[in-house]
Amino acid sequence: MTDLITDPKDLRPNTPWSATKWAYVGEEELVDHTTRARLCVATLLPFADKKPDWDGFVRSIAWMKRSADHYGVEMDFVLNADTGYIFDMDDQQYAEVLQRFRESFPDQRFIAGITARGAEADDRFKAERYWPLLDIAQQYENCEVMIMTSKWLNTLEAEARRDAYFEIAEHCIRPAIAHALEPAFVPWATPYEPWLFHQIALHPKYVGGKVSTLDEPHFLYWAAMCKDLNLPFAPHSGDDYGIASAIKMGLPLLIGAGVSAAPLICAAKDMWLLDDVPGKRFKTGTGRFDTRVYKVFEAFQSMEDQVFRLDERMSASAYKHSTAHVLHELGILAHPEAHPSCKDLRGNDEAARMKDALRRPRRIAKRLGIPEF
Repeated sequence: MTDLITDPKDLRPNTPWSATKWAYVGEEELVDHTTRARLCVATLLPFADKKPDWDGFVRSIAWMKRSADHYGVEMDFVLNADTGYIFDMDDQQYAEVLQRFRESFPDQRFIAGITARGAEADDRFKAERYWPLLDIAQQYENCEVMIMTSKWLNTLEAEARRDAYFEIAEHCIRPAIAHALEPAFVPWATPYEPWLFHQIALHPKYVGGKVSTLDEPHFLYWAAMCKDLNLPFAPHSGDDYGIASAIKMGLPLLIGAGVSAAPLICAAKDMWLLDDVPGKRFKTGTGRFDTRVYKVFEAFQSMEDQVFRLDERMSASAYKHSTAHVLHELGILAHPEAHPSCKDLRGNDEAARMKDALRRPRRIAKRLGIPEF
């Protein structure tokens, strides 16, 4: 372990995380009971009779926002990402989502998912494929753009990939978030190695990044490097199987699980803070944090493990359909439909499965007085 890289100047494009000291930092070394990190909810676009359910869309956002306001949690809404069916919608529907959101929530910050259009045409990366959705999203003030990876961007070698991210950034007039994927989500995905991550983290347009991770602790690597080097970059956890980790480290979450468990996650974020943090709502009077938060962690994680359960293809992509069933069971959505073009669907027993998944979190919410659940 004495030969581990500790200085970013020693990183090379092919350096693996395992060769750096940041791969061996435990979560317990990064615990933070004082920082109020934001919760970015990858917002569901609901459907009824094969058309967007705009009333349900607004109602679900208002429901999440009430929990955030109650617990003093900063909440931003991620629109038109995977939970919003970005890969199933055309540009017109993409634009309508942003327009209707802004009409209903004129002062609320949002993060727009940005992906490449027309990438199936050939096998080369072209930055201009990101321009159409960037142009639509960047018409709005008080927004950020999340640059979602694409197959041809992802297959570039490290230095070319760095240059590609920088080229995309030249078209960004709003703060940008870089998005990395592990192969557990799509087989061609490769997460950022330390050199590439460090390069992106120093770019002034990229204010943060999200890593969608299931099999490797890349979010922990990111957190360790950013804290150690005091990087001007906010790691956002995209791990719906490890929600509590970001809360414990005082770091942002950018997750689809926020849609179905917003009241519980907001309560947990508040309970994790020390009692003397200004604005804390869930006070115990001990001066310490509320240890009952561990039961809240268990409750919402047990539910989300069912929402994001893997199918026979080892894919959790049908979580969107499960989420619609949860919101229907909670009385927020009138219909538990998915996008009519979405092929990732759950079975006919999903309503009953989600009702069962809600049993324990509802009990915990009642015992602790967590509203809106």
